[in-house]
Amino acid sequence: MKKKVLIVCGTRPEAIKMAPVINGLKGQKSGFNTIVCVTAQHRHMLDQVLSIFRISPDYDLNIMKENQDLFDITEKSLKGLKGVLETVRPDVILVQGDTTTAFIAGLAAFYLKIPIGHVEAGLRTYNKQSPFPEEMNRHLLSVLADYHFAPTEWSRSNLLKEGIPEDRVWVTGNTVIDALMQVARGQRPAVRKRFFVESFKRKYNLELTTQNSKLILVTGHRRENFGEGFENICNALRRIAEQRKDVVIVYPVHLNPNVQRPVKRILGRVENVRLIEPLGYEEFVFLMSRSFLILTDSGGIQEEAPSLGKPVLVMRSTTERPEGIRAGVVKLVGTKERDIVDGTFELLEDSKAYMKMSGSANPYGDGKASEKIARILFSVLQ
Repeated sequence: MKKKVLIVCGTRPEAIKMAPVINGLKGQKSGFNTIVCVTAQHRHMLDQVLSIFRISPDYDLNIMKENQDLFDITEKSLKGLKGVLETVRPDVILVQGDTTTAFIAGLAAFYLKIPIGHVEAGLRTYNKQSPFPEEMNRHLLSVLADYHFAPTEWSRSNLLKEGIPEDRVWVTGNTVIDALMQVARGQRPAVRKRFFVESFKRKYNLELTTQNSKLILVTGHRRENFGEGFENICNALRRIAEQRKDVVIVYPVHLNPNVQRPVKRILGRVENVRLIEPLGYEEFVFLMSRSFLILTDSGGIQEEAPSLGKPVLVMRSTTERPEGIRAGVVKLVGTKERDIVDGTFELLEDSKAYMKMSGSANPYGDGKASEKIARILFSVLQ
């Protein structure tokens, strides 16, 4: 009889990173009955990714509501997952990363004595307030999980130091590289290029073929940056745009009002800043590929962008992904206005510094993480 694997995700980043795992497990001829449950902690952005990877959830808790907080997500996810787990009774539940959905799914599985596999395990800042609440979600999941799929040797070493048995930890690479490569191969390059160039010009007056403009792609949405942090980030972006007219800053603005308000107030009238709606994953990958550099507080982009040869400046005080910094493809600049501006100008003006970051190897894997996870699961579930 095939082993039942229940995969739970709730946000766009989880869906991106779990899509190759889902499709990989479903493609295994000999081993798995793969069932997918979404909490829809994020609704619209989650659905975009599921559509791209042609994934239809078997269960949809549809918990998202306007102005939801962590209490709302926690309560609705826990109650909803209880019914799903009691119905499916999987042999293992797989969760990814550090979201509230991932932690609560692990907790629900623990309550029902169902084994837990954690994809992207072992990332740490050892500062429980940064990223918030993600750092604690990861720690708690590591205590609950039975199988730990670490993306790098560094993340594996964190787990071993915390007392996780060595035979329960595997280094697989990061599944986001699998997803990135699948999307990049998904359409013929000439067709993809023409479609997206025309789409961005029509929708956002964004001329991606202008040779004398350097496109800076920005993302920002972390809870710990709400308030002063976002004020600083926006003021830094305004200074960069006003002092460098050869630069175009493109910022797909997260839907959270705590992000929307300062971004629109400070950047809404700056000529060479484009504030656009959140993008689908395919569009975003294309925009990354056309950018000069990326400013972000995201985790996944720190892993993706180096595969495209794009330097990343991280607008956070900490990162749970220090491998990119050690490899020279990522630089931590924090949320102080001056540091963001100085870090950006260095890459705009110093070609050697730029080439050093853009030419270094990505430490996060070879695009085969999902295959490795499938083989490991097949072995341990026998």
